[in-house]
Amino acid sequence: MIPIAVNEPILSGREKEYLIECINSGWISSEGPYVKELELLLAKRVNREYGIAVANGSGALDIAVRALEIGKGDEVIMPTFTIISCANAILNSGATPVLVDSYIDTWNMNVEQIESKITSKTKAIMVVHIYGLPCDMDPILNLARKHNLKIIEDAAELIGQTYKGKPCGSFGDISCFSFYPNKHITTGEGGMLLTNDGRLAERCRSLRNLCFQEGKRFVHEEMGWNYRMTNLQAALGVAQIERLDEFVQKKYFIGNFYHQLLSDVSSDAKIIQLPAPEKEYAKNIYWVFGIVINGEFNASDVMKKLSARKIGTRPFFYPMHLQPVFKKMGLFSNSNEQYPVAEMLAEKGFYIPSGLSLNEEKMQIVVKNLKEVLNECRNG
Repeated sequence: MIPIAVNEPILSGREKEYLIECINSGWISSEGPYVKELELLLAKRVNREYGIAVANGSGALDIAVRALEIGKGDEVIMPTFTIISCANAILNSGATPVLVDSYIDTWNMNVEQIESKITSKTKAIMVVHIYGLPCDMDPILNLARKHNLKIIEDAAELIGQTYKGKPCGSFGDISCFSFYPNKHITTGEGGMLLTNDGRLAERCRSLRNLCFQEGKRFVHEEMGWNYRMTNLQAALGVAQIERLDEFVQKKYFIGNFYHQLLSDVSSDAKIIQLPAPEKEYAKNIYWVFGIVINGEFNASDVMKKLSARKIGTRPFFYPMHLQPVFKKMGLFSNSNEQYPVAEMLAEKGFYIPSGLSLNEEKMQIVVKNLKEVLNECRNG
């Protein structure tokens, strides 16, 4: 059987045309015109005033935290169930991440736990939209106003998604995106910051560019990063964003088709939990199609058997409070640091092939093999 990858991007638009233009013009560095064009296009799409293109999504998070002047002695509330880049950005600034658990149905951060974690040291809430459904933003925004907190919105996985009709990425004081190959639009590596605050935008531009100063370029008053995006990357991004609506519709199709194929299995809650198709504030955009095992076996058992059948999978995020590197640092060691939903999702959750290149035939093969593997595990 031909392997079915967990993700394969589509590069069949004007990507080659724009890349050739970069090469022919000689504009391949961060000084090229496609960088600005991509910034303007995404900012317009998300209804923001300013876009700052960067080398990757992790860099966007680093810059966002520093630009908001979050540092030693400050705390930032974030979900434990997310990628480590979120915690890294907070820790690299000298601040402390404070964790909340997830909801069992959406897998997003549990909004009801946030207020109890707010202290006099809390400076911001880092909102991370997970896998396909956005976080419930209204209660978070109300808490931020009530306690005078900043919002860092990580919308990396939900490019093109909306919350109550408003674009994800339009809610944060600073919002962050990633253009890794498994995202809805890709530049290979790459990312973006969006904001409506002109001062913050200039600060982000300085931090991404080693804090060079106008008129005295190599005299530095503070330290930044080389997180610049190249014109080549941006050219890919411009071609991709031209097809974003098409890609979003394909994601809806993939998610709905998987739901149809798995309806007989998911109807028995003792076997698997599928992604929630919608909440009152959004339909699932299915960045990935996640599955949570409800049986005695774990996600790793299913993933190994699917791998042997050449079906690609990926595990769910491993919670921050369980990360060995953070345990060595003495973080999250309080006996009250209990996040049972996130731990269950890490143990029981994984996602099946979800990339834009999927067609009905491939999805039928994936589901056929998944059902056979689930039967093996249940009877094994």
